[in-house]
Amino acid sequence: MRFLEEDEELNPILSAVNLIDVFLVIIAALLIAIAQNPLNIFSSEKVTVIKNAGEPEMEVIVKDGKEIKQYKSTGEIGSGEGTRAGVAYQMADGSLVYVPENNKKGSAGAGTSQGAGGKSQ
Repeated sequence: MRFLEEDEELNPILSAVNLIDVFLVIIAALLIAIAQNPLNIFSSEKVTVIKNAGEPEMEVIVKDGKEIKQYKSTGEIGSGEGTRAGVAYQMADGSLVYVPENNKKGSAGAGTSQGAGGKSQ
């Protein structure tokens, strides 16, 4: 009955089984890490991620459901397309007052100011 008393250290199959167990644990850890990623494509959450905040190469990633949008900073301050729409003032109590510019087309809100909460002042 020498076959039953064979030393386990000499059996090469046991080493392969141990390697398979190690790889299964690694795969399980990677799957958990992927599932907990905020930008996971399988979740329907709304997530905003800001990379390198305040730096010239800042990047904003917005995920809304399954749609992912990526915005990259050009590093320029105040650049972009558009026209001046008015002036905002911060009051002593911390509220903001927006005063629209008078334009020649006569917009409905021209000449009025609105504070925080949308109340006319």
